[in-house]
Order: sequence, then C-alpha cells, then structure tokens
Amino acid sequence: MELRILRYFLAVSQEKNITKAAEKLLVSQPTLSKQLSDFEKELGTKLFVRGHRQITLTSQGAYLRSKAEEIVSLADKTALNIQTNQVISGDLTIGAGESIGMKRIIDLMGNINQDYPDVKIHLISGTADEMETMLNNGSTDFAVFMGERNLNDYNYLQLPETDRWGVIMRKDSSLADKTAISPTDLLEKPLLISSQEISRSRFKNWWGNLGSQMNIIGTFTLVFNAEFLVENGTAYMLSFDNLINRTNQTELTFRPLDPPMIEPITIVWKKNTVLSKVDQLFIKRLQASLHNND
Repeated sequence: MELRILRYFLAVSQEKNITKAAEKLLVSQPTLSKQLSDFEKELGTKLFVRGHRQITLTSQGAYLRSKAEEIVSLADKTALNIQTNQVISGDLTIGAGESIGMKRIIDLMGNINQDYPDVKIHLISGTADEMETMLNNGSTDFAVFMGERNLNDYNYLQLPETDRWGVIMRKDSSLADKTAISPTDLLEKPLLISSQEISRSRFKNWWGNLGSQMNIIGTFTLVFNAEFLVENGTAYMLSFDNLINRTNQTELTFRPLDPPMIEPITIVWKKNTVLSKVDQLFIKRLQASLHNND
C-alpha cells in the first residue's frame, strides 16, 4: 500500500470524480483509473461505486478514507519534522479537551510559532480517550488529560493549574443565588453531563445514594454547543469552571460543587520515542514556564 496510491484514493474520494481528481493530481484520467482498479484488486474489495455523474465510497472505501487520512497526515508531518540542525520547523500537534489549563499550552505554542514561523501549530479537541488513541497512533505529539489517569506508559508534566467542577446555569435560575451546589440541589433538575464522565461514573461518589434520582437528560462532548441548551432554559450543565462562552456570559453563570471536585491537568507524550526538534523545544519551554511558577 503506497503513499502515492493513498493520495490518489483520497483525491478521488474528495472530488467524487476521477477526471477532476486526475486534473488535481496532474496525471491522466486513464492512468488514475488503472491505478485505482489495481488498488482495489490488491485489497480484494470494491472501494467505489461508479455512477454516471459521480462516484461514491463503499463502506470499505469510507473506512479506508479515515485510515488513509491518518497515514498520509502522519507521513507528511514526519517529513516536515526532518530538518537540518540549524532549522526548527515542522508540526506541533496537541490534543486536549476544554480546560483553563490550555491557556498556558496555547501561549507556549503561539510563542514558538512567533519565534520559528516555519513551525505549524495544530490543536485537536476531543475526549481524553480519543486523545490517548491519537497519541498512541502518532496523530498527535502531545495530549492534555484533565483528571486522574493511568500514566505509566507515558512521560508527563503536571501543570499547576487545576479544573474545578461545577454547574453552568442561567443567571435567573433558582440555584443561582447559592454560592455552591450540593447533590440535593440538583434533584429533579434536568442535567447535561459529559459523555466521557458519565461512562466513567465520575460523579458516583459525589452524589452518593442520590445518583438514581438524578434527572440526566443528555450528554455532550464539548461545552460550546451544550451551552445553548443551558441558555434556552432546557438544562443545567455539569462542567469545569472558566469555560462559559464569552458571548453567553450575560445569560449564564457558574457555581462550584459542594463538596468540591478538583481535577489535575497533565500533559503527556509517548515514552521510548524519538522527539522532533519542535517537540523538544516545546517540552523545554513548558518546563521553564513551570519552573517560573515555583
């Protein structure tokens, strides 16, 4: 399975037309068609359904597209990161969820880009499980975990910042007059909870034997969209502090949980791997920023 053929395959899947893809790739249409046919024979399966006006992917083709994008991206990033000793360039890719701790990380990434304009920075958002998978398969250089997690397989640095759990609600909510929210305050309230945290039973100890009485109406992965359900009065949302969208600040407010729930923030990278110069620079600057906090 050659990178060149994967690039051909991706171009056709994007253009949905072999002629247009051939023009984009600067190859002839017959050559591209033969390469794809040979590729299908090599894999022993059909990747495309060839229609009159456009082609579409089979289920096998759709699966290959997702994997091909990862493979080609990793190959391109690796090529960019191979530079001379005098030049720092390439990609710096960090995957993380939403957290106030990301401000330190983003500031560092921005400073590196300013000092070394050939460095391209990439932020990927998702759950900790998604970010760990991407870190392990090489799609990201670093992952930022919020909360306790098994770190035996990684090198890591813990940030001084922490995340505090609480409830995002409308300012005119009946709970907004409270300074902190207890489990009994949430009884019968419609709740939105992170899909990752509900799968990990993160709040099991916090609400104790009241868990079965909680009215969980839905889950979310990222806070931004879920806040609209809070803004229109549909739900209360369990989330970290400092994540209220600035455009919603006039409508929404945050109250911490009581008893409090505080999460550590840790940046991790794979053990026993050769780091690019960009990655080494990032770690060096992160360590310096942590030292300055001492």
